[in-house]
Amino acid sequence: MHQKDIITAGKKLTEAKKVLIMIHGRGGTAENILSLAEHLAVDDYALLAPQATDNTWYPYSFIAPLQQNEPSLSSALSVLSDTVNELITQGFTEKQLYFLGFSQGACLTLEFVTRNAARYGGVVAFTGGLIGDKIYQEHYSGDFKGTPVFIGTSNPDMHVPVERVYATSNILRDMNADVTEKVYPNMGHTITQDEIDNANTLIFNK
Repeated sequence: MHQKDIITAGKKLTEAKKVLIMIHGRGGTAENILSLAEHLAVDDYALLAPQATDNTWYPYSFIAPLQQNEPSLSSALSVLSDTVNELITQGFTEKQLYFLGFSQGACLTLEFVTRNAARYGGVVAFTGGLIGDKIYQEHYSGDFKGTPVFIGTSNPDMHVPVERVYATSNILRDMNADVTEKVYPNMGHTITQDEIDNANTLIFNK
């Protein structure tokens, strides 16, 4: 089970008008994902990065049967839920909240926001899709009300089938998210400058 361990950077919450929650990938760290902010147009954001226990949000592939990734997955989603609820309690609206994740962190990001759809400031998923051996439509409810979402991925990718990315984008669009999806041929499991540029243009510079 995950302990709530949030690393912060950027503006102080008392001074920021926007908050970016950054979710690291398998084997990564909060500090590592925070370092990505140097390349993002987020100078006026408060940055929050939860740290997964043992550096992993859930033990198996994101397309493994859901039960295999429990209770870690539910615990990881609870960390995000608690973080968002605390920000709301401090006076932030959903529209002031932004989310970004890479790989396992992108999957967790997409799973959380789609289970809790609202008009967020924006969502960036660098190589990820909704979690499960299949799409569990009953888990997803709410209305994104035009929330801008950028999803970038490679085809092929060693961890994330492009078919799941397409299916994820379609579900988000059905829930009224403004999704931009870019599939890069043979990009590899990484984050490219073009993805950074798209995130800045579509999400952070709004």
